Amino acid sequence: MPTYLSQEKLDELKRELETRKKETRREIAERISQAKELGDLAENFEYHEAKDAQGMNETRIQQLEGMILDVVIVEETSGGNTIQLGVSFEAESGGTTRTFQIVGANEANPLEGKISNESPLGNAFLGAKAGETVEIELPIGPVRHTITRIL
Repeated sequence: MPTYLSQEKLDELKRELETRKKETRREIAERISQAKELGDLAENFEYHEAKDAQGMNETRIQQLEGMILDVVIVEETSGGNTIQLGVSFEAESGGTTRTFQIVGANEANPLEGKISNESPLGNAFLGAKAGETVEIELPIGPVRHTITRIL
């Protein structure tokens, strides 16, 4: 499954990958080396903590490499007729109008109005046009959003 990212987010992930490969690996290796000098590894908390950190770092490196390998760049677009990845729009629900942007799951931040194309709300908006109403079913009941305009 592809990873949908803006160019800005891709650049950020590449920087994180580079840091983890060069700096973080080196720092963890130093911690492991210092912990080994403390003696008995079976009861050496510092050693086990450093090894755990090493495992988490390597897991994140693999995640980043996988995302970067399968990336699809999403261009921020405006002025279109339908909502798609990268599009910002306004929608009204319950008398409140909010601005949203459809983004890939790795960039989602609902507090900033960036909603994932994979989320129920984001998926409901995909393909909709200004003036249309989308409905999603929540545990509290259905919620309707009317798209007021596509930016």
